[in-house]
Amino acid sequence: MKKARFALFVAVSLLVSALILGGCAQKETETKEEAKEPEVIKVGVVTPLTGDVATFGQSTKNAVQMAADEVNAEGGVLGKKIELVIIDDRNEPKETANAFRKLIDQDRVVAIIGSLTSKCTLAGAPIANAKKIPMITSSSTNPKVTLTGPYAFRVCFIDDFQGQVMAQFAYEDLSAKKAAILYDNGNDYSKGLAEFFEKSFTGFGGEVVAKEVYSQTDSDFNAQLTKIKNLNPDVIFLPDYYQKVALIAKQARGLGIKATFLGGDGWDSPELVKLGGDAIEGGYFSNHYSKDDPDAKVQEFVKKYKEKYGSEPDALAALAYDALYFLVAGIEDAGKVDSQAIRDSLEKMGKFDGVTGSFTLDKNRDPIKSAVVLKIEGGAQKFVKRVEPKQ
Repeated sequence: MKKARFALFVAVSLLVSALILGGCAQKETETKEEAKEPEVIKVGVVTPLTGDVATFGQSTKNAVQMAADEVNAEGGVLGKKIELVIIDDRNEPKETANAFRKLIDQDRVVAIIGSLTSKCTLAGAPIANAKKIPMITSSSTNPKVTLTGPYAFRVCFIDDFQGQVMAQFAYEDLSAKKAAILYDNGNDYSKGLAEFFEKSFTGFGGEVVAKEVYSQTDSDFNAQLTKIKNLNPDVIFLPDYYQKVALIAKQARGLGIKATFLGGDGWDSPELVKLGGDAIEGGYFSNHYSKDDPDAKVQEFVKKYKEKYGSEPDALAALAYDALYFLVAGIEDAGKVDSQAIRDSLEKMGKFDGVTGSFTLDKNRDPIKSAVVLKIEGGAQKFVKRVEPKQ
């Protein structure tokens, strides 16, 4: 009986030892696999491929893909190829938040480029910050975006700058003394631009005679425009995206309003002229670059984009192209595919030379860079001037 018990004890001891050793071996293997760097560098891209600003989203997707293809053709980054995981957020904040969670939790991306509009990026940025994944928005200009946390970056100028640019242009170049503002009160981008334009225009000595609002779903602006018409402003600032701007411009001209229309980078789409026609002729807007800029870097980019996609790149494309290369520079400087190291590298990066200009980051990780003013003339965009930030 004692021998049987002893044999049973030995057998159980051996089994337990085997399980412990096997578990340790498995755990060691898993640890090694976790520590092992990925064979590709997964980068998330969140942009609206459908919805009300789909042309912007398509430009962004095209340019990011073109940049990734170029980098991969040259051997990749740190010897690894870039793999893009692209998600359509339809320009809806809830979809943006879902996309950020999926990219981080399921796709295991090391960084995210996106989203495109400020309202959407403001929904995704807190998630990226909480999960410590660096994100770079190519085109969200609302100042609040990078204030969400240390993992949020951008390659575009911010709204206080372009608001100031257009206010100064209106007052000094167009000799405007009275301005009206019509904006979407539910859109962070539109609200921010309206606020900064008003502050700057009145600071220069101008008068804002009317501030009218609407919601994203509105399509009839005659009530607001009638009030504006009666106050006879020299300029009307329309800080919204091309579809809404075209609709407002047509209704304004239909009421006999002759004021010059002004806007921000949300105007930058071929659809603006297609939808607005003669109503938008003579309008001015601030933008991040001009395809007609003679700079060699710009012209090389325009040539490659046209050859690849058969159309001229807008500012959204140029910014997205810069965003991917900015991220690549951060990865190279970090020397490893690690989200924290990449974030740290991006923050301390010096001068970056992009298609949309050279820039350095300020303390909020916003680029200090120039803007351009463009005019709608003859149904096309015409370069007017470049405006440098005041130091």
